[in-house]
Amino acid sequence: MPIELNEEMVRQRIARRIAREFHDGDVVNLGIGIPTLVSDYIPEDVRVIFQTENGAVGAGPAPDKPDLRFIGAGGRPLTILPGGCFVASDLSFGLIRGGHVDATVLGALQVSQEGDLANWMVPGKIVPGMGGAMDLVVGARRVIIATTHTTKKGEAKILRKCTLPLTAKGVVKLIVTEYAVFSIEKGQLKLLEIAPETTLDEIRAITEADFTVADPLITMQGTEEEKA
Repeated sequence: MPIELNEEMVRQRIARRIAREFHDGDVVNLGIGIPTLVSDYIPEDVRVIFQTENGAVGAGPAPDKPDLRFIGAGGRPLTILPGGCFVASDLSFGLIRGGHVDATVLGALQVSQEGDLANWMVPGKIVPGMGGAMDLVVGARRVIIATTHTTKKGEAKILRKCTLPLTAKGVVKLIVTEYAVFSIEKGQLKLLEIAPETTLDEIRAITEADFTVADPLITMQGTEEEKA
């Protein structure tokens, strides 16, 4: 097993790495949990337009002092950047369903090697519903998953086949965990990057899914900033 990292480091590492995926002018929607942290790590020379289901367009990082007038869909306080605005919920979902969102970052309970996603319910537990994820996974041009590599019980979350109820089939394009970065193209899972404290054998041990390995396999981007 890889070296266990503290929870805050896990969250920050995943968010920091995903923040490197975006280009100037991208419209991005962030899900609840770890995804909400991504906006805190966007490089200064990249302007990303963050959109929320509840109608903020041009959302920024969390403020030093929360203003309860400005809250994202996940309940996290946010700022509004210059040029940002608020729109009605129907227009907000129109942006998503109309294919105007370049990427969405979501959490996951399970992801399959073919890009299937299960992230909304565990049988037997009370859940509020699938929410906006059902629109985002089919409306956004790219679906990025931010998740811990295993459950709290140490069970793999990246699987050959999902066993939980699906949110959507074949939609995931990139998976970022605290230990690795995987891409999924044409139903093929590929390991692109690996954390500096982890070995390939350790990744195989905690990943049920079959995957190929990029050549070269590089160190996970952004981890060098943790030492600064």
